[in-house]
Amino acid sequence: MNILSVENLSKSFGDKTLFNNITFSVAEKQRIGIIGVNGTGKSTLLKILAGIEPSDAGEIIKPKSYNIEYLAQNPEFEGNGTILDEIFYGDTPLIRLLKKYEEALIALQKDPLNERKQDTLFKLQQEMDAMNAWDANTQAKSILTKLGLDDHSQNVGQLSGGQKKRVAIARSLIQPADLLILDEPTNHLDIETIEWLEEYITRYPGAILLITHDRYFLDRVTNGIFELEQGNLYSYEGNYSTFLEAKAIREEIEAANEDKRQNLLRRELAWMRRGAKARTTKQKARIQRFEELQNKPGHRQKDDLDIAIGGSRLGKKVFEIENISKQYEHKTVIKNFSYIVQPFERIGIVGPNGSGKTSLLNLLTGKDIPDEGTIDVGQTVKIAYYTQENEEMNQEQRVIDYIKETAQIIKTIDGKEITASQMLERFLFSPAMQYTYIKKLSGGERRRLYLLKILMTEPNVIILDEPTNDLDIETLTILEDYLEEFPGVVLTVSHDRFFLDKTSDILFVFEGEGSIRIFYGSYSEYLDEEKQKQELLKKEEAKEKAQAVTTSEQSNKPKKLKLSYKEQKEWEGIEDKIMQLEEEISTIQQEIASSGSDFAKVQPLYEKEQSLTTELEQIMERWEELSELVEQIEKQNA
Repeated sequence: MNILSVENLSKSFGDKTLFNNITFSVAEKQRIGIIGVNGTGKSTLLKILAGIEPSDAGEIIKPKSYNIEYLAQNPEFEGNGTILDEIFYGDTPLIRLLKKYEEALIALQKDPLNERKQDTLFKLQQEMDAMNAWDANTQAKSILTKLGLDDHSQNVGQLSGGQKKRVAIARSLIQPADLLILDEPTNHLDIETIEWLEEYITRYPGAILLITHDRYFLDRVTNGIFELEQGNLYSYEGNYSTFLEAKAIREEIEAANEDKRQNLLRRELAWMRRGAKARTTKQKARIQRFEELQNKPGHRQKDDLDIAIGGSRLGKKVFEIENISKQYEHKTVIKNFSYIVQPFERIGIVGPNGSGKTSLLNLLTGKDIPDEGTIDVGQTVKIAYYTQENEEMNQEQRVIDYIKETAQIIKTIDGKEITASQMLERFLFSPAMQYTYIKKLSGGERRRLYLLKILMTEPNVIILDEPTNDLDIETLTILEDYLEEFPGVVLTVSHDRFFLDKTSDILFVFEGEGSIRIFYGSYSEYLDEEKQKQELLKKEEAKEKAQAVTTSEQSNKPKKLKLSYKEQKEWEGIEDKIMQLEEEISTIQQEIASSGSDFAKVQPLYEKEQSLTTELEQIMERWEELSELVEQIEKQNA
């Protein structure tokens, strides 16, 4: 059942048409990924659907009570509210109650003996019961915990960009919505959080529209793909893998149709050039058909340009890293790390946000120096460093002039020359776009242009810091192809599992407290190994727990009673021993009585009586113990 329908939607910026008369629908529980080159209007389309931007034409049809929740690519927060204010910003009764309850809980934690605050919390707990709000509260707490948002009273104005993105994600997931719109939700998230988000989205009760460059994420969460290309929208059923197959078939058909069009155009052109003496109605229709064929936009041909750029000669020495350490504000991010980078190595650098990955890149590029240890850089090393920061660009400069500042011609490995214009085309800047002013480019198009500029320097070492945060999938594919043929060293910091798998076979893994582990293999192989370790650890913990339970049960289980060999012999002779002692005591007592007042005779007899009496008491106590034990054994065996 369709819950949202879009008919003949159009949007342009100046002379640039993003999309023209596109029509589509979204059904319940659909998870649709939107794909397209940067600048084709993906984010603009989401903003129009969310009611943030107007369209030029077209209609969006949805029920009156239809709720849409929107996550921006770079979220901004108005004012200086707390995390709690932002995540529970909605005006539904449930959201208002959850916010009041959390505020009361925080207030009571600060002043636990305040009776008024205790009463307030108790009343809100009753309201939570009445509204069955505890499940929603538990879910909200789970989302916040998974996103690492523990201090809900923290001011959002004090948060980093990555932390703000997490707050915005939490807000979007907590708010009840029929359609959840997500623009690049995986940016600035570590792998563990991305995997949690994948799992959460698959269970989300509403429909989802999302933009992401993460191809593994797309493949695992979507059941439909919308592709924006040259102002058109193409719809595909299935996930990203299915889309790739279907798109290949579509492009083959389009290419065949384009060949037919070009053949027909050539025949019509030949007829036009012959010139007809008379212009009948039939001939005028043919002229009109020729003009339509001529003006019809052709299928964009994929350029098979060889981009295996030669680069500068790289010697045997690249980086020799010896026992380096680095600390920032009493936090050690790198500790006693050593490694010798070999020519042609492909190294991926992974770890949690803030663990020191970018710090390592800055040390290698000389932007920073280590507190301890040394980094010896080879004399032939020529570095191209793609950073997360946006480079300052002359907004009034044309695209092609910006690239030509670096190089007008570069050479491939086999000595062929490639012009700046050809490289721009390979990086998805058409001949028309090459003469566009930079100020008219989208943010993603500028990042693509910046990437091309650093590659045009013909480096022999490429260092990439989170390239997938800003580049579209098609650009990433081109970059991956380029790096595959690149005759030098590549070091990449990324959270994109697909990109890392294609561009690295050695990993530097930041494991906390400055420790860096070296792993030889792909990122997927590393994740598999870590999962196997976790599973093995869980099995060991389960085994230890089971053994502890068994031991406890065995210790608590009543033992089968029986007399030991020694106890049995003791029990068999104890009554005779008692009788013997009693007789001895009786004999001594008689001797004492017959001795009268002869103190010299009575004294040793009296001392012997006391000794025998003490021995008899001890043996009687032992008889009681054995007697009780024998009685229990008899009951047990009865």
